[in-house]
Amino acid sequence: MAKTKDVRAAVEKELGFDPRVDSAHITVSNISGDVTLTGTVPSYPQYLEAANAARRVIGVTGVHNHLEVVLPEGSYRDDVKLATAANNALAQNVTVPDNVEATAEDGNITLTGTVSYGTERAAAEAAIVGLIGVRNVADYIDIAYAADPVDVDLHIQEALDRSALVPDGSDVSADTKDGVITLTGHVRTWAEHDAVIVAAQMAIGVIDVRDNLQITG
Repeated sequence: MAKTKDVRAAVEKELGFDPRVDSAHITVSNISGDVTLTGTVPSYPQYLEAANAARRVIGVTGVHNHLEVVLPEGSYRDDVKLATAANNALAQNVTVPDNVEATAEDGNITLTGTVSYGTERAAAEAAIVGLIGVRNVADYIDIAYAADPVDVDLHIQEALDRSALVPDGSDVSADTKDGVITLTGHVRTWAEHDAVIVAAQMAIGVIDVRDNLQITG
């Protein structure tokens, strides 16, 4: 396992290496692989990418993203224009159901509506994160689909068995209650972790995914 100082330095180097992140005002702290990012970035996509960059570093077992998006002066939009742009982006995405809507307040987008799959909810977020003027996204989209929890568990386990990123003999398990999937077990990397999360989100009837996976590094 990498030492605390080594992990922090490696995350700082990865942030500086990633051309999608302006790391000049980002501070990295690390406690036994549990990394916290503080400071500011100039856009919401950079806020997301900074956390992704940290997760790529060996030895990182958790990432807490406390960065603040401080938009450059030319990137501000008033609430009406930003909400209009967000709803246009949602309407132009064929994956997002028609009843999903966006509202805006001081650069903060709130998504509401109902979808049938977690992938549709993820598509709604992806449609608006890169818009000029977005500082944050709050996703309150509901997932409504009646499904047998036993079938959901089975479908997720089969998806994990098919995944090239999840090794044979993995102890990852999925438990379903009222449409909420709780994932437990151990994964080696963030790539493996994300593959498990995506598999759970794609299952029919999943309302939410609780991530209790442990990353061994």
